[in-house]
Amino acid sequence: MAAAFYSAQVADFVATEPAPITAHLAAEQVRHFRQTEAAAVSAWEETIAVLQSTLAATPGTAGWRVLLEYPMLRLGRRIDAVLIAPQMVLVLEFKVGARVFGAADLRQTEDYALDLRDFHAASRSVPIVPVLVATEAIAPKPDWPLPIAGVVQTMCASRTSLGPLIEGLAAHFPPPPDPIDAIAWENAPYRPVPGIVEAARRLYSGHGVAEITSARAGSAELERTSAAILDAVQSAEANPQHLALFVTGVPGAGKTLVGLNVVFGVGRRLGAAYLTGNPTLVHVLREALARDAASGRSGLLRQARHEVEGQIQRLPAFRDHYVARADEMPAEHVVVIDEAQRCWSEAYAVRKTRDRNPKLTQSEPAHILDIMARRHDWAVVVCLVGGGQEIHTGEGGLAEWGLALSCRSLWRIEAPIAALTASDSLQRLPPSPRLAAKEGLSLVVPARAIRNSAATEWVDAVLSDAADRARHIVVQEGGVPFRLTRDREAMRRALRERSGGGCRAGLLASSGARRLRAEGLGAELPHMDVAAVTRWFLDRWPDVRASDALEVPATEFCCQGLELDYAGVYWGGDLVRARHGWQAREFRGTGWILAREAEKIANTRNTYRVLLTRARYDTIVWVPRGEAADRTRPPELYDQIAKFLLDCGVHPLDDLQLCGSLPSPQFSLVP
Repeated sequence: MAAAFYSAQVADFVATEPAPITAHLAAEQVRHFRQTEAAAVSAWEETIAVLQSTLAATPGTAGWRVLLEYPMLRLGRRIDAVLIAPQMVLVLEFKVGARVFGAADLRQTEDYALDLRDFHAASRSVPIVPVLVATEAIAPKPDWPLPIAGVVQTMCASRTSLGPLIEGLAAHFPPPPDPIDAIAWENAPYRPVPGIVEAARRLYSGHGVAEITSARAGSAELERTSAAILDAVQSAEANPQHLALFVTGVPGAGKTLVGLNVVFGVGRRLGAAYLTGNPTLVHVLREALARDAASGRSGLLRQARHEVEGQIQRLPAFRDHYVARADEMPAEHVVVIDEAQRCWSEAYAVRKTRDRNPKLTQSEPAHILDIMARRHDWAVVVCLVGGGQEIHTGEGGLAEWGLALSCRSLWRIEAPIAALTASDSLQRLPPSPRLAAKEGLSLVVPARAIRNSAATEWVDAVLSDAADRARHIVVQEGGVPFRLTRDREAMRRALRERSGGGCRAGLLASSGARRLRAEGLGAELPHMDVAAVTRWFLDRWPDVRASDALEVPATEFCCQGLELDYAGVYWGGDLVRARHGWQAREFRGTGWILAREAEKIANTRNTYRVLLTRARYDTIVWVPRGEAADRTRPPELYDQIAKFLLDCGVHPLDDLQLCGSLPSPQFSLVP
């Protein structure tokens, strides 16, 4: 019994004296969850007694395998019991002494099952049955699930009904042609895909990309791209040269992850910094890493914050510091530029800074290249390039980098084919004799959407007015993780059901959706307020400032580069349907005006692209009903938006629940 969890054939488990099992599991409970030994022993004595008596009396289970206190690393918890049968996996959560099946307990049980399905290699194509055992409750009559692979609805049992339920499930699920190998299941890897904040924490603590990505679509690509960047950095150091390296990627493909991997991988030895113009990303990552480094010891938090400041920096602050100090050499050999295509053009940079100091005299790419060229030995500028993420005016695109590099012969250039062949000239690097096309520098597999990698492609089809293509994606993928509702409270209820445990939910809205104020949504998360932003992304309910309090929406400026597990997107009046397709608008004075500039139109569409691609699991879109008496919110305009989304294959929230969502009658927001 040396393993952290207990594992045995059911026949052996039933025949074993409970005392040593109880002692081992109680010790683990005390060690990991700071529970008192008496409470842990009491709970496990009762749990083991129920399980042993139940399994001893349930025919056909002797050859099954039982695992107790099975660890769920992502959720920071442990499953009370897993039963591995030839045809299914049962996830049992015991609530000793409970007389009701509480919504929070149902959600916890289902979370365990969903986590196994998503991240446990041997659980992706088998039926998983979550069972909540409230020992003293009156169990409802079983509603037998469909015998298919995946997570079925959560079943409820008491101490007396657990045996008949297990026997009924065994009869209900037919023996498969290839029975589940219990030993192989137990030894299969459990590799949770971390969110960007958790990934940053683990990278910062010394883990590599290969250790924190799962064996699923996108992980090999992330490892390959990370290795290609690190090889290029090492080559630039060994054969001193100045190198501009471009890495392209679709939204959610892991550009930030590979960038942080470079900074934390070589930064301590060579000096490296992650530079971003996104202040929210800076605030959240810095605070998350500092909290983690301090490990709750308040005296070290200030020191930890100071240490991470050098590795994650605001690009404007870095730029202005060295522009003002023209003779100062940067400490860094390597800088990683987040969303490099969003750097300012020369015209915008000059206009934006003419009334302040320091004044910019050229484009941001030109300034950054000149700053890093002050390192006479060698330097690498890694440019992370996304598509459809431009939400500000004055963003120069890849063409601005090409222009800056064309007159700076010091720099060699490496880029993927995608950066050289883009149809949009603004997002294309021009040819150069110093430019080499390199494989392995392009990320094309979305990794953020855990349950459906086609989410990004579907969003692109929707925002491109391609309803037929969007429907085809839905059919091909068997659905997409988007739901539509016209009832704001229904959206919040559904999000509340899924938040908690290891999952975070939050509300998102466009900064241009000014008439959401009429719906009672006047407040928004201030993206320049460090404390407000870090609390929203890092703290948890019952702190009312946290995202999963579902009170204050974050705008595109707050959430770009970050993510949620479940997102509720408010659709505003700044992007509406017209006869020819999507129409971007701005609210001025007392009414809407059409956006005429191509850049403004593209930025509005990209705003919704950002909002719709933040969720790792599901996104619920709320389209208001409007108000006939308010000329700024005509109902027919919102009806057309809802109709188009339905035409694109999104399901109404009322007709199809979220992946694995739970009924809400017993849910209460009161902690």
